[in-house]
Amino acid sequence: MRRVAVVALLATVSMSLVPAVAQAASPVGPWNPVGSDRARPLDESQGLATIVRPNETIIRYTGIGTIPAGVSSRGWNHVGDPGAGHGYYVEPYQRDDRGAKLFRVQAPNNQWSEYTHALESWEATNNSFSAVSPDGQWMVAGEWGTMSRLLVHPMPGIRFTTPGQNLPLAGQIRLDRPVRDVQGCDFTSPTQLLCPSDDPDGSLFGIKKPLLQVDLASPLNGSDVAGKVTALGQLPLESGCSGDFEVEGIDYDERDGTLRVVVLSPSICLLFDSKTWRFRK
Repeated sequence: MRRVAVVALLATVSMSLVPAVAQAASPVGPWNPVGSDRARPLDESQGLATIVRPNETIIRYTGIGTIPAGVSSRGWNHVGDPGAGHGYYVEPYQRDDRGAKLFRVQAPNNQWSEYTHALESWEATNNSFSAVSPDGQWMVAGEWGTMSRLLVHPMPGIRFTTPGQNLPLAGQIRLDRPVRDVQGCDFTSPTQLLCPSDDPDGSLFGIKKPLLQVDLASPLNGSDVAGKVTALGQLPLESGCSGDFEVEGIDYDERDGTLRVVVLSPSICLLFDSKTWRFRK
């Protein structure tokens, strides 16, 4: 999230981009790295989602360069890690004035709709990601910072179908311990999410930049549910530059069990060797 201005500046520099090469990396819990692809800083830096439809399957990324002009001109200037399920695709947007959050939804027929959520008094402005539950009925969203919750909404376009009305909260995932700077989440089952954390100091779990596993007490049902958080290990931090990496969005492709996580490289290497890491069990 903090890289948006830097990306825009660096992108104006005329340089020859060097393709990233898959590198050896350590397993993250039960997830074994099987390779990586270069993540472009302008349009692949925030996250990704696999959209499965009857006639096509698309892996779609987000970044500052993917925000439509008609969206940014209305104040929504940051897009987070998208989610997808049952042929629907959801992009989460935020703004700087504590206005509503925006969820931009594309239906299986390619038509777009916009759903806005007015912030609760206790809710953070940040709209870091969206994750669609396996049954397609619920959408999980998250906030930047140190939090003990994830937010649950009725899935826009499926369970909630009135774009002109406020998209309400349906409940919360009450985490058994705090998490910090969660940049994305995706479901691997009805009762499990994986979430990359951009935690810069490791004080919560003893690990910087961890991959977190959240096990739910039950599938989402429109009310609060407990979530047990486990840190599986540090995500790969490999680059030709030293400095601060930024862990971004995540996607789990249920077709073949591939987990993808975006990790942005430090400094000028942001342009050269930022990666989408691929994992499998």
